[in-house]
Amino acid sequence: MEIRRVQVTGGASFVVTLPKDWAGEQHIKKNDPLGLIAQPDGTLLVTTKITEDPLQRIKEIDCSTIADPAFLFRLLIGTYITGFTMIRLTTKQRFPPFVRTVVRDFSQMTIGQEVVEETESVIAIKDLLNPSEMPFENTIKRMFVIVKTMHEDAVTALETRNLSLAEDVVKRDMDVDRLNWLIARQTNMIMQNASLLRKMGISTTMAMHYYILSRIIERIGDHAVRIAENTQPIIDGDLDKKILAAIKKASSLSMENFDRSIISFFNADMKDANRNIESIHSLETICGEINNMVLKQDTLVAIHVGYIAESVRRAGEYAGDISETVINLLMEKENVPHKEKRTK
Repeated sequence: MEIRRVQVTGGASFVVTLPKDWAGEQHIKKNDPLGLIAQPDGTLLVTTKITEDPLQRIKEIDCSTIADPAFLFRLLIGTYITGFTMIRLTTKQRFPPFVRTVVRDFSQMTIGQEVVEETESVIAIKDLLNPSEMPFENTIKRMFVIVKTMHEDAVTALETRNLSLAEDVVKRDMDVDRLNWLIARQTNMIMQNASLLRKMGISTTMAMHYYILSRIIERIGDHAVRIAENTQPIIDGDLDKKILAAIKKASSLSMENFDRSIISFFNADMKDANRNIESIHSLETICGEINNMVLKQDTLVAIHVGYIAESVRRAGEYAGDISETVINLLMEKENVPHKEKRTK
């Protein structure tokens, strides 16, 4: 860290000189304007970017050496999440058919990505979404509603032997992934652009907590998918009514934990978050009982019900992780650093 002393000029203005090396790297000249942005933690950001225009970043991907569609899709998702505003796919000859298929899937599975140029050797994908128009809070609430409904419908599909409902739960997982990718993208863009941070009215710390939250909710959604997937092979099987009742009870407890964890987050309720963590023990007990009960069932049914009970338990435990995040966040807000006293 480089230490510089504050000077006072004109009796009222505080002045600090800029490091010469940094000014040279940024090509700063006499009379150039600089932006000063006060951060929530008390630090001051000095930037040469003084306009409110979003930072334009272009990523070029050479498809000439890519033969795996899955690999290309992962590259596109990675570029999207990293925060590039334009993606240009190029090739030395003509694109193989799979490239256009992957691009089409990518634009449908992400939010705000549209193909704006397409020739035999160039495909340009542009971000048309203003990140500040999609607040983190709204996205998290939408993810929560989708995932909770997925979980409840997966258990209903098991109870009512509804194969189409189970299949629909699996399909809905893409909606959760899209929102999770969006939050990851916005978080990366915020880290790169201080003006976007100000526009969204959020601190970097809070943005990171929203990102952590979206990752946990996405994993709860994955377990709803696993419940639906393990329901399908035993949809016509002979499942003991006591086991089904136990699964429904465990599922209800799991979703109650999920519901309370989200409420405690938005209400900033540390005590409720702690109570939610403590209540997970009863869920773990019921899931353990289900595993003992299925030992008397047919092997196929026993295996898949075991997986279902595991996913119900894991969903509740992930809800506990959300409550732990709430406590961590609130403790950080409470512990505002005080100026250290100098000792003589």
